[in-house]
Parts: sequence; structure tokens; C-alpha cells
Amino acid sequence: MYDDFLAAHPEVPRRDDVDVVCWGDNPAYADEILGLIVGAAKRATATLAAGYLASSDPFPPLGAYWVCCDGSGRPRAVLRTTELRLGPFHSVDPQFARDEGEGDRTLQTWLDGHRAAYERQCAGLGIEFSEDLEVCFERFTLVWPPDLAD
Repeated sequence: MYDDFLAAHPEVPRRDDVDVVCWGDNPAYADEILGLIVGAAKRATATLAAGYLASSDPFPPLGAYWVCCDGSGRPRAVLRTTELRLGPFHSVDPQFARDEGEGDRTLQTWLDGHRAAYERQCAGLGIEFSEDLEVCFERFTLVWPPDLAD
């Protein structure tokens, strides 16, 4: 899929280290999130900064292209990071919560769901969750396949 995208967009430099993402820890969740992306409901994601730091993975670069897979690990979409912001958990706004596209898309649902997920992640990292913890707020566009592109 990524090779098809690159062939159609020769202006995009080829990278051998393009990120490949399969959301969540189970195939059903990955398929659910992919459905939100291809259905245009989801155009944002948020990741606890401590997770990047613990894994030594770099923060996603602005303008980067990345591949989103379904629950079976098959590439289904190419996305491009269009906005990045590092800020405390409590700085999320209603529009970002809506753009994440999950649940009823309200700020309260975003706060409740992410607080629970980040509390679990923090426990695994050996740190205590706080609403002051830094989060990487990321917006993206769907650029491939062309019939689904923004």
C-alpha cells in the first residue's frame, strides 16, 4: 500500500523507516479505530509523552507519513501528521476531543476514557497519573487510498 502511495506521489521522499501503526492491544479495537479513520470521524490522536520517553521512540515529526493497519496487521491507510502539540493532559479542548472521533465525541468522554487508559499505562511505567502529565496531541489527514483521502 505504501509503495502504491509513493508511486502516485513522486514528490514524497521514500523512507525505509515509515511508522506502521495498529491501534490498541487487540484486533477488534484496531478495526474499530480504522473504521473511524476511513469513515472520517477520527482525525486526531493523543499519546502520553512518558510512553515515548520510556520506549526511546521519537515524537512523530510534523508532516510525517505513516501507515495504519487493520486488526490483522494489513496496511489499510496512509496518514500524514498535520499538527503536533505537547501539553498537559488537562489542556485538551472540546474540538480536539471531537476530532478524536471516539465515543460520543465529547470532552467529558475523552477525559474519562483517556484518564483510565493513561492510569493503566502509568502503572506499567511505574509513575503516578496526574492531569499535569504531558501528552502529545496529534492531528492527521488520510492521504491514501485516493478514494478515501481527505
